[in-house]
Amino acid sequence: QVQLVESGGGLVQRGGSLRLSCAASGRRIESYVMGWFRQASGKNREFVAGISWSSGSIYYADSVKGRFNISKDNAKNTVYLQMNSLKPEDTAIYYCAAGGYSGSRSPGDYGFWGLGTQVTVSS
Repeated sequence: QVQLVESGGGLVQRGGSLRLSCAASGRRIESYVMGWFRQASGKNREFVAGISWSSGSIYYADSVKGRFNISKDNAKNTVYLQMNSLKPEDTAIYYCAAGGYSGSRSPGDYGFWGLGTQVTVSS
């Protein structure tokens, strides 16, 4: 089993920044790919960014490339999502997920999920 706990969400103005954290615990966490997803009200959950614990390979959705940065701290078993130049359309609940394979962008490929953290960007 894997447990994931997100933190760092909040309210920010357009152009601002936030850093989300995902604290992971459980067996063999280092064998998983970690992903950040988001779900806006009335919309499907969508992929944001992913990182492999073992290889460190990183990939992003086109909508956030150049603005968001995913990273990890192996010693703390924590994955971060630094979000810069935020836009109102980035408003959503952001979820951390574990599972999948490197490059996976489908929510169905991830077996473990956190409860999410709300990010609201005002205009």
